[in-house]
Amino acid sequence: MFLVNARHVKNVPGRKSDVSDCQWLQYLHSVGLLRGSFRPEQAVCTVRSILRHRDSLVQMASSHVKHMQKALDQMNLQLHHVINDITGVTGITIIQAILAGERNPHTLAALRDRRVKATEATIAESLVGEYRREHLFTLGQSLTAFRHYQELIGACDHEIERYLEAFESKVDAREGSSPESKNEREPSEGVPRFDLRSHLHRIFGVDLTRVPGINILTTQTLLAEIGLDLSRFGGAPEFTSWLGLCPDNRVSGGKVLSVKTRKVKNRAATALRMAAQALHRSQSYLGHFYRRMRAKLGAPKAITATAHKLARIIYHMVSMGQDYDETVCAQNEIQNRLRLEARLRKQARELGFQLVLAKTAA
Repeated sequence: MFLVNARHVKNVPGRKSDVSDCQWLQYLHSVGLLRGSFRPEQAVCTVRSILRHRDSLVQMASSHVKHMQKALDQMNLQLHHVINDITGVTGITIIQAILAGERNPHTLAALRDRRVKATEATIAESLVGEYRREHLFTLGQSLTAFRHYQELIGACDHEIERYLEAFESKVDAREGSSPESKNEREPSEGVPRFDLRSHLHRIFGVDLTRVPGINILTTQTLLAEIGLDLSRFGGAPEFTSWLGLCPDNRVSGGKVLSVKTRKVKNRAATALRMAAQALHRSQSYLGHFYRRMRAKLGAPKAITATAHKLARIIYHMVSMGQDYDETVCAQNEIQNRLRLEARLRKQARELGFQLVLAKTAA
């Protein structure tokens, strides 16, 4: 059984019924004119199905968080404006006390966790409102639904961990624990409740979170959407083309009509674009590359160019089994600078000028 791209036969005229269309597809396949689309191995597809289901559960749970915030707003309680997350220890404890019948703002503020930056007086001021029965009912039901989805997400995490343990290890068991990521920002929400980084390091054989911009959730998406065998792409150019991160040259009559990237709905490409956008403040080589492309091409094209570079780095790391090395990128930057300098000197000679190296101030 093959999964083929309907775009390859969409312009065939005169075959409008399902029966004739199936016969036509069967004939094209029999003569070798259809090429199967990329699909990871079955073990990866199994994990992908559960991860996508988990993502939908996270989205449903977040909608109930919004319902809780709306109920608080309707009671003129500004708790969700003074603490970062009402689903944290402080927020859930205060909401439980409110639903249990407590109305004293200072008593509720005393339930504040010591790690919360907002002072107890600030929290007490945010809890002065009108506790109406219908809004308390909505708040209670939203909290119950949120907890239910958290239980479902926890069950998904347990199932995902069980499937990941069955994957073959590409590193020694003693090296299975991945080192700490050097990324400046690591996600705190949405991460499964087990040591996912160690599992991904063991499965890939390299720690992709060492690449600037790539966090644990991005690596998880790459595993679910791409898998482990990248040799099926043939090379990095084919891999980036499948992701839709390279120019799609459309030529007619020897004339280039368009070089825009293809419009594809690829979760892996979306994750790489988000990783590229996260490099805006990074002081790494990739961060400097993103800012240089942003100043030259604008934000949208800079994100695509940086995501393309990230895809090539990931392809090389996974296919070759080599860890990320920042010095290689630094050497490429030095070579680019030398080529630029040589080109400027050549242009100066052609115009009758001579470049002189400026002296740096002591």
